[in-house]
Amino acid sequence: MSDFAGMEDLLQDFLIEAGDLLSGVDNKLVDLERSPDDRGLLNEIFRGFHTIKGGAGFLNATELVTLCHLTENLFDNLRNGELAVTPEIMDVILAATATVREMFASLEQGMQPTAADPDLIARLRQAIAGELVAGSAHETTAPAQPAAAGQAVAGGAPDWELLHGVVTGVARVVQPVREAGPVAAVVAAAPTRPPEEVIKAAVGRRASDKPGSQVSTGRRDGEKQRDNSIRVDTTRLDQVLNLSGEIGLTKNRLNALRSDILSGRNDTETLHSLDIAVSQLDLLVSDLQNAVMKTRMQPIGRLFQKYPRIARDLARSMGKDVELVLAGEETEIDKTMIEDLADPIIHLIRNAVDHGVEDAAGRIAAGKPEKSIVRLEARQEGDHIVILVADDGRGMNAERLRAKAVEKGLITDEESNSMDERQSFNLVFLPGFSMAAQVSDVSGRGVGMDVVRTNIQKLNGNIEIQSQLGKGTTFVISLPLTLAILPVLLVRLGDQPFAVPLSMVREILPIEAKEVQEVGGRATMVVRGEVLPIMPLAGLLGWPLERAPYYGVLMQTAEMSFILGIDSFAGREDAVIKSLDDFRPKGVAGVTTLSNGQIVLILDMKELLGSAGDQRWLSRLTMMAKQVAAA
Repeated sequence: MSDFAGMEDLLQDFLIEAGDLLSGVDNKLVDLERSPDDRGLLNEIFRGFHTIKGGAGFLNATELVTLCHLTENLFDNLRNGELAVTPEIMDVILAATATVREMFASLEQGMQPTAADPDLIARLRQAIAGELVAGSAHETTAPAQPAAAGQAVAGGAPDWELLHGVVTGVARVVQPVREAGPVAAVVAAAPTRPPEEVIKAAVGRRASDKPGSQVSTGRRDGEKQRDNSIRVDTTRLDQVLNLSGEIGLTKNRLNALRSDILSGRNDTETLHSLDIAVSQLDLLVSDLQNAVMKTRMQPIGRLFQKYPRIARDLARSMGKDVELVLAGEETEIDKTMIEDLADPIIHLIRNAVDHGVEDAAGRIAAGKPEKSIVRLEARQEGDHIVILVADDGRGMNAERLRAKAVEKGLITDEESNSMDERQSFNLVFLPGFSMAAQVSDVSGRGVGMDVVRTNIQKLNGNIEIQSQLGKGTTFVISLPLTLAILPVLLVRLGDQPFAVPLSMVREILPIEAKEVQEVGGRATMVVRGEVLPIMPLAGLLGWPLERAPYYGVLMQTAEMSFILGIDSFAGREDAVIKSLDDFRPKGVAGVTTLSNGQIVLILDMKELLGSAGDQRWLSRLTMMAKQVAAA
């Protein structure tokens, strides 16, 4: 039974508000490390804890109130100048915020949080009294480098460090404290917790989140109720209300015209009025649809604000000095997509901090500043949202990526030789691909990257990699503005229509028998000098291939380009997607209804391509093309 019977609404309101406040506090704490004398930051953090404490008091969450009260007192001393921000005090404060977040998790389950760790309470009291001296908070020693490295870091990356030259496992070089201000001191005083524990604490990873795991990295069950809420600007709700009123007036006008026509009045003026009313209704419905879509749009900054703390904690555990720079936080995106993007972005930031950027010695040897910059940026481009996760680290070596993929048996020597740089970078998305000599929860660019791409593709988006050796790597995610409406191309097999995502379509071209060539036992066509495979839609669906396709749709995914063979096409539509929750056939993303009432399947092309194991229809297509050409 819940400890908050009769207070569920108050509890949910508190969790929403307090969760946002705590995320903001985490970000401000990261800023405070860089600007320890900023009184404005100290005041804002103090107010954040004060507000959380007040809300916890209404819920009688005594242990949460106690922890927040002590932390609030510590910040009161800091902002009054009685204490100075030191690495030891920052460790205690960050431990307190982590415990507050754990208490929130108990509240989400409807249970009162248990008392904080007595050691944490004692350290908070010591800090308040000014008795927390250097060395009292989790001292650090630099772990030894593995013997396999064989070279000093300053002398260049060892040969076995294939991807980004990363030392695997949890071995790091922690540099001695320099006269570089509080950041360097905090980095040197980093706790010895392995990165696996840092990730689990900061991200809330589950037991199923193992390397190569195919389990969805969605939100946890305890968060579902909270995630269903959404904040909407009242101006947008007013617009929806006004449009619905206008539609009501237009409906009344149409009803009056309908009565006139049924009574025999069908003169030119009446028909013209009907045409105007229908056009007005069409415009109003379109405006209402757009207005409703905007109510689902949320600033992506609400997602971004949790990441600086995660990057900071992970970097400190590795003895690195990393700053996560945010840009485009005001960019708006569909609320449901924000939830589904949370874990993929965490994976990318984790990889950037752990594998992308060098440690201090490596950066000095490469002539770079000691501090690494990881950039998380969002922007709108047309009807798409683009999200960038970029680092200024080692970059990726395409040649070594191909060699490792061949060694693991993921590709052949022939395929390796035909790959360009973009295709080589995409090898990191293959399940089981890793450049690390040893596999752990955080070693190897390939760990979890296949899950990242799968989750992005489920959002009808794509991800690509841009990298320059020695300069850094950028992951570019492109997503539609909303999942509720999907632009599609309607194609036909005989009289049966299907819908394919328009974002994958590059052009439509005729398939002429004389242009079909056999390459490696497959039917192909040359389009502007590029040899592309022809994949008949009938073959992908498992239908009998009775005749060669008349048209081809040039489609492109992150991994490949191909020609989808169809009989004909019926134009473009903005499909309102209806999901198939109870029964979802393989290769079907959902359904939509056309203007004539016909139900059309929206195809998941990536899933269809992945399930096309038996491709004997390819040789049959080649044979049919030859027969047509001979005739």
